[in-house]
Amino acid sequence: MNKKILHLALPNIVSNITIPLLGMVDLAIMGHLDSAIYVGAIALGSMIFNFLYWGFAFLRMGTSGFVAQAYGKKDLRQSMIFLSQALFIALIGSLLLLIFHRPIEKICFYLINGSPEVENLAIEYFRIRIWAAPASIGLYALTGWFIGMQNTKIPMIIAILVNIVNIILNLIFVFVFDMKANGVALGTVISQYIGIITGILLLFLYYGKLLKYWSNKAILQINTLKKFLNVNFDIFIRTLCLIFVFSFFTTQSANTSNAILAINTLLLQFLFIFSYFIDGFGYAAEALTGKYIGAGDKLQLKKVIRQLFKWGIGLSIPFTVLYVISGKNLLYILTDNLSIIEQSSEYLIWIGIVPIVSFVAFIWDGIYIGATASKAMRNTMLFSTIVVFLPTYYFLNEQLGNHSLWLGLILFMASRSIFQTYLYVKLKLSNLK
Repeated sequence: MNKKILHLALPNIVSNITIPLLGMVDLAIMGHLDSAIYVGAIALGSMIFNFLYWGFAFLRMGTSGFVAQAYGKKDLRQSMIFLSQALFIALIGSLLLLIFHRPIEKICFYLINGSPEVENLAIEYFRIRIWAAPASIGLYALTGWFIGMQNTKIPMIIAILVNIVNIILNLIFVFVFDMKANGVALGTVISQYIGIITGILLLFLYYGKLLKYWSNKAILQINTLKKFLNVNFDIFIRTLCLIFVFSFFTTQSANTSNAILAINTLLLQFLFIFSYFIDGFGYAAEALTGKYIGAGDKLQLKKVIRQLFKWGIGLSIPFTVLYVISGKNLLYILTDNLSIIEQSSEYLIWIGIVPIVSFVAFIWDGIYIGATASKAMRNTMLFSTIVVFLPTYYFLNEQLGNHSLWLGLILFMASRSIFQTYLYVKLKLSNLK
């Protein structure tokens, strides 16, 4: 079982870790310019696209769960129907974003209260990066399908290619052509289209025989589409809550000061690094949970769940030790601003706590996605956001300041872990028992 888990998890870890590394390179590029406003502009611009693009992340998660179950049943025709429906939704969603991008821009920057200098740079970033929408959202659908088909190597190849190209282009645009945040945005747009083209080519190369099951009529197959949309809507709500928490975190940081915005943005990179490592096992959980549910093999399902949590424990402890001992030294990689580094020291303790309190939630997310237990995921996230995160910040902000944001984030992650475990143990979710 461990061999099966690692076979799926390791390529996902490799592909996932390129994402925060790209973010860190972007921040490092901006962080070594002559002002902290560039870091703030990337933070605000990225936050907006977290809302816009991550809002469609349900396409990856919902697709992987349904396709994995179809794979377990050996129903290849159904797996292609799910792919066609996911790509159709991605196309419609991205076109809507492009059509209404100016009103979206006005709403976003009306709600954000950064300094004028940061906002102007962030607007410039937004107006370029929005054109990556079809590629970015389409990649969610393709990646989910590949994972559901128990193939994590292709997403790894795509992710590595996209992020290497992105990093190279960002360096060229900023340091050769003297661009700023707009150069980072342009590099992202070009690399995303390279990624979607590569994904389509690999689909034809490795799964060309399955294209005979493609049917344009099946895209609007009412029963399948309704079930697909219902589960994806729950995951959409769940994802919006997650995006809201991190966007609220960034917005409140910006409302405090440019320095706090830069500090919190840099420290969040450590959280994202761990999340992308542990998410490798979460993706393995999606694929294997869906496969064994589709095959009706409850014995293997329970075995894989036990092993996944063992891997979670084994991964979280080293990260906690690393962040506690070397957190400050790692900051020097991201910025040479000594003032920001010194001020960050006060908040490093929160980063050390993150791995231990959050790994359970990441593993459960993968299991629930594979089981298409979307309502339980949705309810967990709503509870953790509304009942835990927001009250913690608003009740303690005056006394704790920026620490209240970090405490709220830690309790948000811990409550997700606790509530999902409760739902599994006490309520005995039908798909998982």
